[in-house]
Amino acid sequence: MNRRYSERVITGLNHLASGKIRDLYAVGDDLLLVASDKISAFDYVLESEIPDKGRILTQLSMWWFRQLADLVPNHVISADVEQFPAELQPYKEELRGRSMLCRKLSMVQVECVARGYLTGSGLAEYERTRTANGVPLPPGLVDGSRLDRPIFTPAMKAEVGQHDENVSFEDMAERIGDPELAAQLKDLTLAVYSRAREIAEERGIILADTKFEFGRLRGGTLVLADEVLTPDSSRFWPADEWKPGRTQSSFDKQYVRDWLSSPASGWDRKSDTPPPVLPEEVVQATRARYVEAYERLTGAKFD
Repeated sequence: MNRRYSERVITGLNHLASGKIRDLYAVGDDLLLVASDKISAFDYVLESEIPDKGRILTQLSMWWFRQLADLVPNHVISADVEQFPAELQPYKEELRGRSMLCRKLSMVQVECVARGYLTGSGLAEYERTRTANGVPLPPGLVDGSRLDRPIFTPAMKAEVGQHDENVSFEDMAERIGDPELAAQLKDLTLAVYSRAREIAEERGIILADTKFEFGRLRGGTLVLADEVLTPDSSRFWPADEWKPGRTQSSFDKQYVRDWLSSPASGWDRKSDTPPPVLPEEVVQATRARYVEAYERLTGAKFD
């Protein structure tokens, strides 16, 4: 039986940083990225955990990295704990299935978001201005509408607990100070999204939107980093239930957001009070959605 990875820091390893969900360790000149079972919503890391979530995210990311390898390189060295360096072997049961040994990168501080459908913050802006991150969109769109073509809607990364800032492509290019890199990020984001959307559609899943992170290797090569195309970073909808004009059924953490926003939670999002503990039925239903996303996409049973 695997020990739970719940303390968020493994004593004995060189812990560098922790994000909302993942923890980062230095391993020689490389990095170890470990996914916990924590879940975040509305910029809070919830007290509740979703069993097996870290393993689902890691294994699904690895599957997607393989599907995309001919399109863009990635930062992964190995996700097989048996191949990890000797200093990690005493911890391999904690790390098994939820960790990736990765190359060290100079990260680009941009959330590279691609949208093929209108929902979330893109919909909120559209209802005010008929744009999404400054990109003009046609009239008559509703929640869940498919866009004529996918759009790039970047966000500047913020500290944990703060909101990432949605910006236009032009603003993003100015802030990073490299128009050539900005164009590269946009082109790669839309290319990866388009490939992933086709793969998902073949499996009866709509990839409504997703976000990517990129970094540069020491030689300057731009590579895909962090997690990719998971229920944490993407909106996955069952294609046979898609109906524009309403909230869509989903295989992602939207289920948690919806419960927290409902009267059942008793939580006022506008207050300074942290979200409540998730009921066990919400925890198990969320886990079931993550597992179903994994199994539908990969065609493999989650074990």
